[in-house]
Order: sequence, then C-alpha cells, then structure tokens
Amino acid sequence: MANITATADGDTTNFEVEDGTRLVLALENNGVDILHKCGGWAKCTTCKVTFDSGEPSDRTAAEAELADNRDLGEARLSCQLLAEGDMELTVAMTLSSSDFDDAGDTPAEAITPED
Repeated sequence: MANITATADGDTTNFEVEDGTRLVLALENNGVDILHKCGGWAKCTTCKVTFDSGEPSDRTAAEAELADNRDLGEARLSCQLLAEGDMELTVAMTLSSSDFDDAGDTPAEAITPED
C-alpha cells in the first residue's frame, strides 16, 4: 500500500491507496483538491506536485518532454506518476483557487499517453 500525505491550499490529507494507482486519481479520489485540465495527457501542467519525500525517480517520456519545453523546476506531473510507498507532497494548483468550473476530464486509470 502507498501511504500519501498531500497538502493543497494549506489542507493536509493522509490516505492509503494500492501501489501502482495513478497519483492524480489517488489524490482526487481521496478528496485532495487538484486540477488536471488536460485529462491526464501531460499537456497542461495543472496537476503539478512537489515532493517533500518519496519522489519517484523515473519520468515518463511525456513528462520528460514537457519538462524540457516548460520550466517545471522541481515540480512533477501527478498524471505521469504512480503512487508507491510513502509519499509526502504539495499540490501546486487547485480547483478552489482557480477560475475554472471543474478540475478537468477524469484521467484514465493507466498513464496516458502510453510510454
């Protein structure tokens, strides 16, 4: 099981999910306020998170390409990560602090696009 501690707009949530769960879905399905405007296709960067601990070392090709084309700094795309082990992270962009009406299309269970 993955043990995730997530902070969004100052609210901290701790929960467990199955290892291998797409991180953006793990967050949203457990009440964490997070945007994902492109539906998890690594196009928009609204699902950015930063890690205090437990950051995965691998990047998908889509995340690496986006990191090369935009200044992500230390941020990672939660739509391109799987929940594993203990993770402590902060969500960069939330629906409640945006002008959007919804978080975005629901991402698929598997990481898209395929690596």
